[in-house]
Amino acid sequence: MSLYDDIGGAPAVTLAVSVFYHRVMADESLERWFGSVDIDRLVAHQRAFLTAALGGPDVFTGRSMSAAHAGLGITPEAYDTVIEHLAYALLDTGLAHEQVTSVIAGLGPLRAQVIDESAAANA
Repeated sequence: MSLYDDIGGAPAVTLAVSVFYHRVMADESLERWFGSVDIDRLVAHQRAFLTAALGGPDVFTGRSMSAAHAGLGITPEAYDTVIEHLAYALLDTGLAHEQVTSVIAGLGPLRAQVIDESAAANA
């Protein structure tokens, strides 16, 4: 059984993504990156991405992480803040600490694809 199935499938992912974006949108330190985005579109992409990341049906058809985040100037601090919000959203929706740790560790390789090295150097 995948982690996706273990946590309750699509309803659990939908709840986790909702909690996640509630946290992200309320975080003033992330306003620069999320203040003017099409949140409905982003939520749909995040649901598909998280579904795949948790071992559910791979329905993610978005751009690569590098392409989707190119030119956004995402700093290491902003990335870490978003990952922290994701971890707490997963905990808030019932995942065990060990499960959250596993999910976050699985996202580790994406860090280099999201962070803008020039923004990191200027931070």
